[in-house]
Amino acid sequence: MVLRFKPFTILALVFATPVPGQAGSPECILCSNIEGTENGGKKQDIPLHIEVTSKLSFSRLALTGKGDAQVAVDPASGERKLSGEIIGLGEYPAAASITLTGEPGRRLRIDIPRSITMLSSTGGAITIGDIRSTLGSAPQLDSAGKLDFSFGGRLEVKGNISGSFRARIPITAEYE
Repeated sequence: MVLRFKPFTILALVFATPVPGQAGSPECILCSNIEGTENGGKKQDIPLHIEVTSKLSFSRLALTGKGDAQVAVDPASGERKLSGEIIGLGEYPAAASITLTGEPGRRLRIDIPRSITMLSSTGGAITIGDIRSTLGSAPQLDSAGKLDFSFGGRLEVKGNISGSFRARIPITAEYE
């Protein structure tokens, strides 16, 4: 039995205050240019931008029995650890890598779910749990307005299933 895990689509949702007058931004009827600022005297935010530089991948795996198995991908190193009745089939795993850009020095609130369910076209379901990132307790853009981080998780296989599994992992980021 072979389990194929396609790289995950990472659905990234980024929230920031729209910049009036910028293409695609709604006009703000309450905005005015007062003493070099906009939005009634508040500092204008540079919109956040997210780029997925690599997707989370557990690669190809095969169950060796009917028991449960777990596969963990470390968020920092991308290394894979197998336990239970499962073997790797030679392909390389990868932690997801994300780059956020925006206003230099700003603190951020970034939300990544702790678990998610992956589905196959044949109706099988597998859970990715213990999703962890390399983010510290107070994520902040650097002086160039950039923040790089990665995340991984633990794939939990229960029972005798097979197929190609996919999931979207929603990430939200906004200025504090």
